[in-house]
Amino acid sequence: MAGEKCAFEQTFSFSHLPSKKFSFLQDKDTLGLFMKWSMLGRISAQSYSFDQCFYPYNSQNFALSFFRDPNIVASLRQMEAGAWVPLGIPVVSVDVEVVPCSKVSMELFDPIYSSGILRPSGHIVKCFHDVCPDYDELRQMLQEEDSEHYYVVGREERGEFLFRLFKHLCLGGELCQYEDTVAPYISTTKQIYKDLISVQKDPETKEISVVSTVLKVCAYDEYGRCYPGRRDEEQTFAYMIVDPFKQHVALLSHCYGTGSFTL
Repeated sequence: MAGEKCAFEQTFSFSHLPSKKFSFLQDKDTLGLFMKWSMLGRISAQSYSFDQCFYPYNSQNFALSFFRDPNIVASLRQMEAGAWVPLGIPVVSVDVEVVPCSKVSMELFDPIYSSGILRPSGHIVKCFHDVCPDYDELRQMLQEEDSEHYYVVGREERGEFLFRLFKHLCLGGELCQYEDTVAPYISTTKQIYKDLISVQKDPETKEISVVSTVLKVCAYDEYGRCYPGRRDEEQTFAYMIVDPFKQHVALLSHCYGTGSFTL
């Protein structure tokens, strides 16, 4: 019990690292795709340092400390009515989900290429949908559990952070112009994932493994959900990617809506 009490009482302090830039937010081609997918100006990533040892079992306390830290409150912005505004009201609670993150290659996506979702050229196969006139087999596989292709990628793999990133990019923002081929989704997923995730190599086996812990987070103030957005929307998301060795955490977030039309 003493250990549990100690863990519960542990508080973290955080500092913003403005000099830490993510390449996917500097790359003009990637920004052009975000604009096309209606995510530009709504997807963001920041880096922070923290001062205590992080353990995954303490994720709830870690996230609550983050959103209550004066340095975070002063610098963090939320999207309201299309504009970035300060958090303002104190956070009273957080929902935290530890997201599986073990992939060090893109092999997870191999089944998509051989299951009727794509043509041999990499073009996405179109299909009929009652509501969406411009629908395709890829989005159907991502969204509809009764789709014949839904479990082309297994249940466990679908929970991985790598797959979730891919899905978020494929579904995009409110005025998303969907791609005809899968390549831009795959390459952008890989770029963001490599930017955010920390790995290490075993000196004996030479095997590479992920050392980051990924947390899907949602913060609440006295009125309800406040971060990453007031509305509960699949494409409004926030992930904390924790490097326990460097004691750095990256915050990746997106607020669903109409993205910017200018780079």
